[in-house]
Amino acid sequence: MNPYITVHMLTLFKNAEVFSPEPLGKKDILTGGRTILAIRDQIEPPAGLDTEIIDCTGLTLVPGLIDAHVHITGGGGEGGPATRMPELEIGMMVEAGVTTVIGCLGTDGITRSVDSVLMKVKSIRAKGMSAWMYTGAYQVPPPSVTGDVARDIALLEEVIGVGEIAISDHRSSVPTIAELAKLTGHARVAGMIGGKAGIVNIHMGDAHDPFRLLHQVVESSQLKYTQFLPTHCNRNPYIFEDAREYGKKGYVDITTSSYPYYPEEEIKPSTALRILLESGVPIGHITFTSDACGSLPAFDPLTGLLVKIEMGLPDSVLREIREAVTQENIPLETALRVATANPATILKLPGKGFIREGYDADILLLDANLQVHRLMANGVMKK
Repeated sequence: MNPYITVHMLTLFKNAEVFSPEPLGKKDILTGGRTILAIRDQIEPPAGLDTEIIDCTGLTLVPGLIDAHVHITGGGGEGGPATRMPELEIGMMVEAGVTTVIGCLGTDGITRSVDSVLMKVKSIRAKGMSAWMYTGAYQVPPPSVTGDVARDIALLEEVIGVGEIAISDHRSSVPTIAELAKLTGHARVAGMIGGKAGIVNIHMGDAHDPFRLLHQVVESSQLKYTQFLPTHCNRNPYIFEDAREYGKKGYVDITTSSYPYYPEEEIKPSTALRILLESGVPIGHITFTSDACGSLPAFDPLTGLLVKIEMGLPDSVLREIREAVTQENIPLETALRVATANPATILKLPGKGFIREGYDADILLLDANLQVHRLMANGVMKK
């Protein structure tokens, strides 16, 4: 028996204010196994069956959060061995209200392997949470499990795309237009064959005109902007200014962890969400991710030497959703989408991102202050 999982045949959430993320009003929700079985105005406990009843009076029930960019095996290393970051722990997900993560490699595709990311995904799943991954790393050509990123995407159930591929950054391998177009097309076809998103997750660096390469790939091929998911789009004022226009055509991912460490450079994620929406970027094009367990480095602009390094944490996603509501006056149902419905839809994650009958029972209960009260992942209470 798996020591990480405690099973109730049925769980009944009573009197919850439900956001799917769209508001459903006050509902009862019945779960069984790992599935949402029923959503009704009122549900009575099924006679003769073991049912845990959770009174949700005064609580808000939302989908478990999806953190779609996490260095689950640890990131970093830019300052030598002492700056390697630790692996993601399940407790970090639980405390953050996160039920699903997407793992990736970053700068270090040399001493850290895609194989280890795959095994960490399997470990997270074995402990009752949900996980998928990107194959590859910053480098082009990217490392892979099978020797070909397309084979990884098509054949390995856990692999949904390739990334994070670095551009506009001094740590990038500086892919050409042709190289990135070929890699992106390769991932797209593999996604079609495997029933996956086949998306390319792009690390955006600090260089000026950072989206130029993506524009050039689209202009020189039949590929669409929606084949890319560029991240760190709030890392400085000029990339964010470009993201306000780019986001009308393609996706933009906002990194939530780095703001407290670099307030002089970073655009605060909750504020970024408001500005993007005011700029006409469709809400369905915006995601929030934590970059958890990845390094958040600062380099001297003259020497290129590392001067500071911090680590991202998954609880930053809910913090910025909360502050989008409380400080930026964004409706909760809108703010929630950036870490529920949007990543589930963009990345084609089956059963995730919504409170709907037949979907996975990933349920986050929030208190009046939008803090984590309880968490269910795949039908099992974790907190």
